[in-house]
Amino acid sequence: MQSLLRRIGTMACVLVLCIPLAGQGILTPLKPETTPAAEPAQPVDPLGRTTPSGSIFGFLQAAQARNFKTAAHYLQMSVLQRRSQGEDLAEQLKVVMDQGFIGNLQRITTNPEGAPQAGLPLSQLKAGTLAIGDVEADLLLTRVLDPSEGKIWLISAETVAKVPDLYAQVHVNELENHLPGVLTQREFLGMPLWQWLAILAAVPVSIGLAWLFLKVFVLPRRLWAHYRKQPVPAKWKAISGPVWLIVATLIHIALTRFIGIPLLHRHYFLLIARVILIVALTWLLLRWESWLMQRLRDRHFNAGRPGAASVILLGERILKVIVVLVAGLAIMSSLGFDMTTALAGLGIGGLAIAFAAQKTLENVFGGVSVLGDEAIRVGDSCQFGDRVGLVEDIGLRSTRIRTVERTELFIPNGSLSTMNVENLSRRDKILFNTKFCLRTETSTDQLRFVLAEARRVLYEHPKIETESARIRFVEFQDSALGLEIFSYILTRDPAEFNAIREDVLFRIMRIIEQAGTSLASPRRTVYFTRDSGLEKQKTEAALQQVERWREEKQLPFPDFPSAEIAEFQGTLPYPEPDSALARRTTRDRPSSVPRRSA
Repeated sequence: MQSLLRRIGTMACVLVLCIPLAGQGILTPLKPETTPAAEPAQPVDPLGRTTPSGSIFGFLQAAQARNFKTAAHYLQMSVLQRRSQGEDLAEQLKVVMDQGFIGNLQRITTNPEGAPQAGLPLSQLKAGTLAIGDVEADLLLTRVLDPSEGKIWLISAETVAKVPDLYAQVHVNELENHLPGVLTQREFLGMPLWQWLAILAAVPVSIGLAWLFLKVFVLPRRLWAHYRKQPVPAKWKAISGPVWLIVATLIHIALTRFIGIPLLHRHYFLLIARVILIVALTWLLLRWESWLMQRLRDRHFNAGRPGAASVILLGERILKVIVVLVAGLAIMSSLGFDMTTALAGLGIGGLAIAFAAQKTLENVFGGVSVLGDEAIRVGDSCQFGDRVGLVEDIGLRSTRIRTVERTELFIPNGSLSTMNVENLSRRDKILFNTKFCLRTETSTDQLRFVLAEARRVLYEHPKIETESARIRFVEFQDSALGLEIFSYILTRDPAEFNAIREDVLFRIMRIIEQAGTSLASPRRTVYFTRDSGLEKQKTEAALQQVERWREEKQLPFPDFPSAEIAEFQGTLPYPEPDSALARRTTRDRPSSVPRRSA
């Protein structure tokens, strides 16, 4: 907070120091461009009196520079009166406007033809009101035809006539009587030194008062949170910074009213203060929007609607762009730019940008489509073409994927909306489908033994779906007998799937060994010595088992009976008894289920 105070204080000081530059004419009101006509060129007034705004600002700038001889040319009076009283009246009018002007200089039109006002002819314009003490007069501008300069706007003779009465009501700032003469008599850029020091001194005072105000304002909330043993609400923490800046700026504006700074300096000071307020309000709105959208996203996540939460995230980003754009237009309007022309240009430019940025807009709407359909969500594991990765972010233009290789893959949303995407996180189970081959020396009964025992393993395994599990003898190969396993493993975790698949393959290898045969080699074997052949004891045991099934009419082909499947379904010990996880799994298994030894 202290660092923020220092930064804002520095910024405020810099902005205050910018006021004299504005007062010297660096920040001058915009003048409308004149289109060339076929008629002869009209005379151009070097004093800028062709518009009401130019006439008022020209007078103030000349008077602020104490060039009252030039300032007198902005007053409507005769040549003789200007020579004898012009400079005195210009100086008096400047003092009167500094102390008693009521109005907004920025609203004075820049149209050379003026603006229609009720009760006034088109050749006259009311720019504001002059009120000091009991005397009040309208600040009127009159359009006259000058033989050498053409049509110009002057401060009307009616207003000039009331200047002496208004000036008689002017009072000297009592504070100046108690200040050293060096501060009141010396000026810097048209303003006494003591006023500059007062403006600068008001900055830390405003900062301190704003900080004190916020402390008092939030004190009941803090006490209540302390009583409930809860943290201060995140909303207040988010908006405390911009609220502090708004309050400090308003306090500084209020304090400067007591200083009595000149009208022209006051005008540009208020322009700068208005820009700061717009920036602070924009900051406040962005902070409040982020806090509100975060709450909405959390609510949708907790309700199991992550797709809606992603749409809210995208909407938040679009809304922030709109807020910043509106704030920029407001700042331009505050600085005196013609927003009618700017908005018209913005519309035409928007069409041009829309045509030039078709792919970008396609990506934006593609992102909305992806989020709206909830095809993918942040955190999903998906396959995009031949790449597999985790969705980390769905942005305005592209979607960021963290691949298996831990690289970042960016896919444009326009392409993503038309791409075949396989969402691996939505699987309720994982397919286990593999083929293996036995040696051609394997007899028919040995093959039946392997099929029956392997099928029984699939039925008994608690992590394999019984209804879809099968193992079949599918083909003859050149030097092998082909078998295929098709089943679903009841898990969504790829790591757990790999562990279960490994367990099942180990058990099938054990069955193959029990049958007295072996897996076929993928290469041809040339015998140079006598082969020991198949293991006779195990072969005999497997053949006897198949013979018993045949004698008892229980040969499990083409499958086990449904009643027998239901009897031993899920009875296979998994993990195996020797596994480190077997104790915990055994403790959770119901004791009434009969177990079959491996």
